[in-house]
Amino acid sequence: MAKQIIVSHEGLKKLQQELEYLKTVKRKEVAQAIQKARAYGDLSENSEYDEAKNEQAEIEGKIANLEATLENAIVLDDAELGTDKVNVGNKVAVHNIDTDEESEYKIVSTAEADPIMGLISDDSPLGKALIGQRKGDSVNVETPMGVVKYTITNISK
Repeated sequence: MAKQIIVSHEGLKKLQQELEYLKTVKRKEVAQAIQKARAYGDLSENSEYDEAKNEQAEIEGKIANLEATLENAIVLDDAELGTDKVNVGNKVAVHNIDTDEESEYKIVSTAEADPIMGLISDDSPLGKALIGQRKGDSVNVETPMGVVKYTITNISK
């Protein structure tokens, strides 16, 4: 059985829109590129054809991945989300003890993760360390630059 993925309503909508785009727009674009490349003749030395076929395989892989993700998605019910312990869907404010800096992250599934926007995966090192912890708890996170120690200063919805 595939791993169940918890997504927000917005995340589910985004995934569905991306799947629809890939199926309706990108598939047609790639099919046209393949057809155009075939018109050049000899396929054995046709780089445009090879490139279009590789793009087609990539898109089909993305479609299959999105379909599997959506099939195993559980939509997060905000009403059931508590703030006593960190869980997927929570916003978590943390204090980096080494740099004395505050940061806030939202814990999301891998399908919704976007670290630049402050959306960190529950499967990331920081996400894994924070899940299940309470306000005031300290966690150590193994990073490529060494261990970073955080204290949880707030948990919210």
